[in-house]
Amino acid sequence: MIDKNELCEKIRKLYPDIGECGIDVNVDYDKEQQAWVVDLKKDHLELKTFLEDGDAESCMLDKQCVSLGIEIAQLRDNIAQL
Repeated sequence: MIDKNELCEKIRKLYPDIGECGIDVNVDYDKEQQAWVVDLKKDHLELKTFLEDGDAESCMLDKQCVSLGIEIAQLRDNIAQL
């Protein structure tokens, strides 16, 4: 089972500018969706995306973080444009 703090730290490691540009990141597991919720907040803006278990596990094992990278980059870009 993936630890939510470890997954959050992995995201911060991949995208160090998230914290630097004032974007808070939070990760939690949604049992109903059976996926990880990645929640980005900046000021009054908030964007969420779901990360499937298999994708999260691959990322944590440093095998593949492509889907996570694409999702986080898209969320970051959306916040920057708002």
